[in-house]
Amino acid sequence: MSDTQETDPIKVLVVDDQELFRRGLTMLLGAEDGIEVVGEAGDGVEGTQLAERTVPDVVLLDVRMPKRTGIEACLAIKEAVPSAKIVMLTVSDEEADLYEAVKSGASGYLLKDSSIEEVAQAVKVVADGQSLISPSMAVKLIDEFKQMSKPERDHVPGLRLTERELEVLRLVARGMNNREISKQLFISENTVKNHVRNILEKLQLHSRMEAVMYAVKEKLLDLP
Repeated sequence: MSDTQETDPIKVLVVDDQELFRRGLTMLLGAEDGIEVVGEAGDGVEGTQLAERTVPDVVLLDVRMPKRTGIEACLAIKEAVPSAKIVMLTVSDEEADLYEAVKSGASGYLLKDSSIEEVAQAVKVVADGQSLISPSMAVKLIDEFKQMSKPERDHVPGLRLTERELEVLRLVARGMNNREISKQLFISENTVKNHVRNILEKLQLHSRMEAVMYAVKEKLLDLP
């Protein structure tokens, strides 16, 4: 039996109420190697139903849609298909939208003026378990969390991260992916993945962005 195995394509569902944009994105993504578009929907309700039927790996979701907003659909899809990764694809660069998207379980946030290469890369990165938010949006995200930061601590303060883990967390907070972090710190991507896994386990959190939220709130990042 051969050890080499063809990797299954990443199954993608596109949910957007703008038909031309949705059809164009579906067609372009379908032409990308390693990606299979399993469906498209024009509103949040239809998108949630389709996600249950197709069980996609990644869902591209517009933030503002009729019947059920992207944020509401994100919550519903995460509940129905916990394994699905959500990327919010939107014209909105409002900090509040970004914060709500992350809080609702989104793993990525891209603006609609992103290139098809950037969207395809986001799909692959997010399917690999990473988060993807453009660096400019990552700055806004951190600002939003700093505004929310409370003086009192809600968590048990005994769970300390190592210096290396804090270094990795700071780079995640700047919007870097595992490959960029590995280059920055001169360590392998696998080592970065292990550090991220350890950070999440220690902080009892579920995603990289939740870890950034926690770190800002607990003043672990030494941000200005």
